[in-house]
Amino acid sequence: VQLVESGGGMVQPGGSLRLSCAASGFIFSGVDMSWARQAPGKGPEWVSGISPGSGRKYYSDSVKGRFTISRDNAKKTLYLQMNSLKPEDTALYYCAKGDHAIAREGQGTQVLVSS
Repeated sequence: VQLVESGGGMVQPGGSLRLSCAASGFIFSGVDMSWARQAPGKGPEWVSGISPGSGRKYYSDSVKGRFTISRDNAKKTLYLQMNSLKPEDTALYYCAKGDHAIAREGQGTQVLVSS
């Protein structure tokens, strides 16, 4: 299993970022996928999940209405569109294989929300 995240960076509060996760080494189209994050000094937090065919999408209360998860099974890529970012969204974001998964296998991508 290989998961490679990208798209992080520094953004001002209220700004947007789009994260990507390129997957390989498993049948991407057949599994639920999740986004999770870990803020400095805190434990991992599940953020969002999506079913294999994109028919079901789930969000934590902290991001609901601001973040949108999606996937392109042909490209074996998972996405997270993040809008209306807040300083408390600052964290290392990573994708994970499975439903409500928080186990990190890739290097993650850092998101810093600051003015």
